[in-house]
Amino acid sequence: MTPDYRLKKEKEFNLVFRTGKRLYSDSVSVLYIPYARLKAGFAVGKKHGGSVKRNRIKRLMRESFRSFIPEISGNYAFVFIPKIKEEYSLEKFRKDMGYIFRKGGFIKKDA
Repeated sequence: MTPDYRLKKEKEFNLVFRTGKRLYSDSVSVLYIPYARLKAGFAVGKKHGGSVKRNRIKRLMRESFRSFIPEISGNYAFVFIPKIKEEYSLEKFRKDMGYIFRKGGFIKKDA
């Protein structure tokens, strides 16, 4: 994911947390709002483990989101929050993000 797609500022995260709608899947929750551009942020709390584990979860979620960028229609700001699990995998995040994007109507109709 290029840095253009990243939510980085606390102000942006707070806007999504305060006004966003939420969708759920088995391994991840997503908050989203309509936004000027397509952006994504990843919030992984300390309950998930040490910094090495939290950073791995964020890397997996970023890579999973990156695979959906060409298919997403419209401009939204997303914040992805993983659920606490014993094990995390790229395949599971891709499956669950696909489910969320279809459920929320974010995938282009021709995809």
